[in-house]
Amino acid sequence: MSEMSPSRASKLLKVLDLKQIEENLYQGQNETENGSRLFGGQVLAQASAAAYRTVDNVHLHSLHAYFLRPGRVDLPVLYEVERVRDGRSFTTRRVVAIQKGQAIFNMDASFQGDEVGLEHSAPMPNVPMPDELREDVEVARELGGPKADPRMSPMAKVDRPFHLRSVFELGSEAWGEDRFWNPTWIKFREAVSLPSAIDDPEETAFRLQALSRCLIAYASDMGLVSTAVLPHQSGTSRGDVQMASLDHSLWIHRSASLDQWLLFHKRTSTAQGSRGMVHSEFFGENGTLVASMTQEGLLRKRGDTS
Repeated sequence: MSEMSPSRASKLLKVLDLKQIEENLYQGQNETENGSRLFGGQVLAQASAAAYRTVDNVHLHSLHAYFLRPGRVDLPVLYEVERVRDGRSFTTRRVVAIQKGQAIFNMDASFQGDEVGLEHSAPMPNVPMPDELREDVEVARELGGPKADPRMSPMAKVDRPFHLRSVFELGSEAWGEDRFWNPTWIKFREAVSLPSAIDDPEETAFRLQALSRCLIAYASDMGLVSTAVLPHQSGTSRGDVQMASLDHSLWIHRSASLDQWLLFHKRTSTAQGSRGMVHSEFFGENGTLVASMTQEGLLRKRGDTS
């Protein structure tokens, strides 16, 4: 199996290294490979990185965000952080992403220091392991000729910062059936690393985990809205449906490294009113639940402006 260049992964790490403009104000540059509109996962990750710049010794455990306007890739994004509360156990931040003087996104984020308590974890679905599956991008490029299946996303053929290996292989009979779930294994395409070396081992470990959680935020928006189309795909082309993220909630339960495989278990529960609801989890290869997500997205048939 040929390896894709790690440039997308390297570029994403640079995109998450925000420039500080002044206290509580940061600027982020954009990926350009995802089309003319900003990818929501990039904004989630950068907003998380901005919030992290204003806290000490606590980690992001939850965020709740709204996508207010489409963002543009040709303009940098300003992230304004409000220090809502610094408690003994929990720290709260509010982040607004701005382009051309308008808010395009806002997010509330909660951070917590390490604590010991009761533990349990729901079991991971029984699916094939990543070494039993093929890379999505390679399968998509094999299928991506003039007669490509219209249900396949054009983004499937685009290099990503992550390995993606779908349990339902693209183009297969099972992949084409109407269904409610879409489990995919993901892994960052290179070692998660900091932009500069730090002498303190504890600070290095903290910063690496902070970066990993920002990458989880990025990955948590990959292919999420489109999951709500799966129950209808036998009679619906992707090009017939306008899709966009509306709101997004993420809970990070445990520390994780994105240069190890995670099962991205996506499923949809309902669609109505031109909106679709999607839920998902990240599981480690050992079956432990790492993070949970819920998102509602726009799911409007083309030509329907109601």
